[in-house]
Amino acid sequence: QVQLVESGGGLVQAGGSLRLSCAASGRTFSRYDMGWFRQALGKEREFVATISRSGGSTNVADSVKGRFTISRDNAKNTVYLQMNSLKPEDTAVYYCAANYMGGSWVRPDYWGQGTQVTVSS
Repeated sequence: QVQLVESGGGLVQAGGSLRLSCAASGRTFSRYDMGWFRQALGKEREFVATISRSGGSTNVADSVKGRFTISRDNAKNTVYLQMNSLKPEDTAVYYCAANYMGGSWVRPDYWGQGTQVTVSS
C-alpha cells in the first residue's frame, strides 16, 4: 500500500509560479513511475506530466510544455511539479499518482487526495 500526500497548492496571480510536492509512504518509491494529473471544475481529469522510476524519462502535456517541470527525489520519496508562467486555465485540483513497475496510466495504482491550484487573472 502506498499513500500519496500532495502539498504546495494555493492562490497565485497569472504569470506566477508554484511548486507542488507529493510525498509517498513506504520503502519502494523507486519502483513506481509517478505522475501529475489535474481536474478543473466541470471537466474530466487530464494528464499533466509523468516521470519514470529513475527520473531519467519524463512526459509532459502539450498544454503545459515549457512551463511545467516534473522531477523526483527517490531519497526523499517525493515527486515535484514546478509550475511557472501560470495561466488562469491552469486552475484545477492537482493529483499525484503512482504506477508500479511500468503500469498503465489509464488506471494508476494509487492516487493522492489532491491539492487546489487557483490562478487569478
